[in-house]
Amino acid sequence: MTQPMASQGQLKDRGAFEGEIVISVAAPEAAAPSPGAAPAGRAAGLVLAVLLVAVFMAVLDATIVNVAAPAIRRTLHASGAELQLVITGYTIAYAVLIVTGSRLGAMFGHRRAFLGGLVGFTLASLGCALAPSTGALIGLRAVQGAGAALMMPQVLSLIQMTFSGQSRAKAIGRYAAVIASGAIVGQVVGGAVVSANLFSTSWRPVFMLNVPIGALLFFAGFRLLPRDVPTGRRRLDLGGMATLAVAVVLFVVPVVLGHQEGWPVWTFVALGASLPALWLFARVERLVEARNGTPMVPRRVLKAKGFAVALTSLGLGMATYGGYLFSMLLHLQLALGDSPLRAGLLFSPAALVFAAASLSSRRLAAHVQRLTASTGMLTAAAGYGAIALDLRSGGNGGASLEVFFAVVGLGLGAAFTPMLNTALAHVPPSDAPDASGVVATVQQLALVTGIALFGSIYLSLNPAAAGHGAHHPGSAIAWSMVVLMATAAVASGLSTRLWALRPPVSAGQKVGALQHR
Repeated sequence: MTQPMASQGQLKDRGAFEGEIVISVAAPEAAAPSPGAAPAGRAAGLVLAVLLVAVFMAVLDATIVNVAAPAIRRTLHASGAELQLVITGYTIAYAVLIVTGSRLGAMFGHRRAFLGGLVGFTLASLGCALAPSTGALIGLRAVQGAGAALMMPQVLSLIQMTFSGQSRAKAIGRYAAVIASGAIVGQVVGGAVVSANLFSTSWRPVFMLNVPIGALLFFAGFRLLPRDVPTGRRRLDLGGMATLAVAVVLFVVPVVLGHQEGWPVWTFVALGASLPALWLFARVERLVEARNGTPMVPRRVLKAKGFAVALTSLGLGMATYGGYLFSMLLHLQLALGDSPLRAGLLFSPAALVFAAASLSSRRLAAHVQRLTASTGMLTAAAGYGAIALDLRSGGNGGASLEVFFAVVGLGLGAAFTPMLNTALAHVPPSDAPDASGVVATVQQLALVTGIALFGSIYLSLNPAAAGHGAHHPGSAIAWSMVVLMATAAVASGLSTRLWALRPPVSAGQKVGALQHR
């Protein structure tokens, strides 16, 4: 499944922003192209091809590892907690660094930042393919995420520099399509590659495929991408980035490792320390803003009408999706014995329903969208509950399971776009890049939190996945889905607070969104 996408009409003549996921109505602080540097005709088409293949590769790697997780577990003797870190390592690095990556592009040039991120991502992929241990794989996945965080924010800026008018709208529309298809294809391709067991290498080709593609993209990009003149007007918030990273690690690591280690004292100490670390992050952001700097999370953005409520609801929804995808793919393969390919294919109809619901919800009137945000999350909650009932006895659910997957996809797809539109509708255009960066960061951190929290619940209950637990696999997945259902219901209830919001005066300032995960 993917996050909601903006239509071409909404994206027309809009530029890039801080972060890959949300496209803002405000022009970004992008580097200026060098005179005569913008390619045209066939050259412009080749530039777009380079950018979109890179996007596809990065989005693919955000989802492909979920399907490969059981194979990684078998070959590297990884624990359930280590599998969580393999997946979340990529997302944590991406979430913490995405705003910094965008600003590095403005400071040093989007072309240079894109190529640098591509090199880092490709070399990290090679390292992942050759990783001798789970620890090495976790570290290299974090490097992969850092490379993606430097590369991805530059794509829309480079599109803006290369295209204009209708051509730009079409290019961004294709970008949206690649985001959607990458998330869907990632699960299927991952399942097919792992099932093929090429040269008896199990899951390793999942990462090795990136190496020749990344090398080809680098040489093509070096020759084709337009050169730009850095502006450097927005400074880095290194203090905010560091304190946020510490807070996230102090929270995620004990939650992931706690159930495996028997909850020793250090896990509670780390969890307790995550709260003052988060306070310190907020304090650093205030100091940066007071000194006329550019914080990662400006307070004025958080104070925009409806922004905090919509963002919290969106975060809860994204957390349920992260936990749902991780737990279900493990359950399908480890408890039910499905092949990686079959497990990936089972989610494809749900992903398509998600995309269709997301596209359709943008055509609704603003007041209807605010209703859809809560009803969509309520539909997702019903889907989680239906899955719990279907699998509680330990069976495979049959054809009804795909229907319930589609219900979850329908609910999340119908909810996420209205939440994003509502959150950003009251943000002043001058603050749109900062708001986009905040949304992108929260979305990714919510996925990490969902995998850590809800994934740990499933692993602690499922002896097949974690090596201990009192419940049989059907009970483990059922209880996991019940917790997801309750969380989605809370998000639905919170979203009802958006009903009373009036549309902004400039009603045309709607914001679309693009998906990674």
